[in-house]
Amino acid sequence: MTLRFRKDGTFRVLQMADIQDKPEVDKDTIRLIEEAIHVADPDLVVFTGDQIRGYDPAYIDTFLRRRGENPGARVRLVTEIEAKLQGVRRRMAQRRDPSVPPVDDVVTLDELMDDTRRKVRATFAAFLAPVMNAGVPFAATYGNHDFQCGILADEQDDIYREFPGCMNPDAFAPDADDLAFEPGTFAMPVEASDGSGRIAMSVTMINSGDYADRNTPAERDAQYPLYAANPRRLDLADSDGYGTPSNDAINWLGDAQAELRGRNGDGRPVPTIAFQHIPPQEFYDVLKEVPAWTPNAVEGARTHAGRCYVLDETKCLPGSRLGEAIGCADENAGEVDAMREAGGYFALFCGHDHKNAFVGHADGIDLGYAPTCGFECYGPKSRYRGIRLFEFHEENPADYVTHMLTWGDLVGRYSGNELRVWFEDHCVTDGATVRNELRRPEVFATIAAIAGAGAYWLTRAIRRRH
Repeated sequence: MTLRFRKDGTFRVLQMADIQDKPEVDKDTIRLIEEAIHVADPDLVVFTGDQIRGYDPAYIDTFLRRRGENPGARVRLVTEIEAKLQGVRRRMAQRRDPSVPPVDDVVTLDELMDDTRRKVRATFAAFLAPVMNAGVPFAATYGNHDFQCGILADEQDDIYREFPGCMNPDAFAPDADDLAFEPGTFAMPVEASDGSGRIAMSVTMINSGDYADRNTPAERDAQYPLYAANPRRLDLADSDGYGTPSNDAINWLGDAQAELRGRNGDGRPVPTIAFQHIPPQEFYDVLKEVPAWTPNAVEGARTHAGRCYVLDETKCLPGSRLGEAIGCADENAGEVDAMREAGGYFALFCGHDHKNAFVGHADGIDLGYAPTCGFECYGPKSRYRGIRLFEFHEENPADYVTHMLTWGDLVGRYSGNELRVWFEDHCVTDGATVRNELRRPEVFATIAAIAGAGAYWLTRAIRRRH
């Protein structure tokens, strides 16, 4: 399938981040996708990871806290509670002795994995339906929750390719293209509108990894009780923090740019926008450190903890929103430096941090977010959940236009389950998130009013007694 600029010299892309849902994808999520496609008329849809809510009770039997662990062995406490509330009964796999005839009521791991594969297909079919109905090509990369259902990225890639319009290449095929590196990491050339075959720009997907792997297995085992009780606080896996693209994938960024230049034959860098899930540390470069009492400031996470930030208005586009800390890895893997060195890369857009929707610029590259477009996970108010639209122009793809297509603009102010959305918007998991909530003027004003009213009635009650 060939991607090409339209005859009017434009090319439109929709970025959908963090659907993060169970097999029965939320109806509001589907409606948002349908409305965005109808309004945008895109040429390509990119999914930037965490399409699968891997920790959902639907996957409790095959859940993986980390790759390499036994499926279903280490489940979050909140998932166990959700399972009980939803009436989901765990089925533990039992190993069969090949010499003993099979028994009907014994469930094997293979059977559990087949059931999970069916559920993953159902999830994909649900959120891809509006895309396929519109006949729009799509591409997907992976986040830190997709694999947790028990099906790893390579197999999920195979499942995606079962659906028409999938642009994910088979990187392991004998005749694999040089622009296909691994599941979730590949480049898609976009040809010029004149049909000459010249590559006018590239859309590159990058698998940003899931969790760092610094601690020993014994150290991670010791952390498990804390993880099970409060996974959000421990980065939803353990205290190693988030992952990064592999060193080989980062090196491939330069190789891909060289391949694109070679295909054009003119030696010029090909303008390239990249999409991935977890943001690199450079995203903090478009923020400004401020005093702790600054309204709407957010505290940084992990290596940036203890410092408060707001958007740097001199570096960010109007309408940008910072709703939570940037959840980057503890180490800088050099990915953005590799992009600058390779040439051609003009923007990197991520998901992962569901409440962020900003576009900033630092040292020659744009760094931006799409917030969650899902309604089954934490995030901002319903009206701010949305899908990011990009419009590129053939003569200068780096001079693109982007804005959010939000639920509030496309559908209305409230969703079908506003109580859940309200809770997920205000959910606190530690001291930093409590303080972030108190810095929100509307929250502070509400608490102050309640406290004032309580003090007033308490004072009246005391006076009556005396």
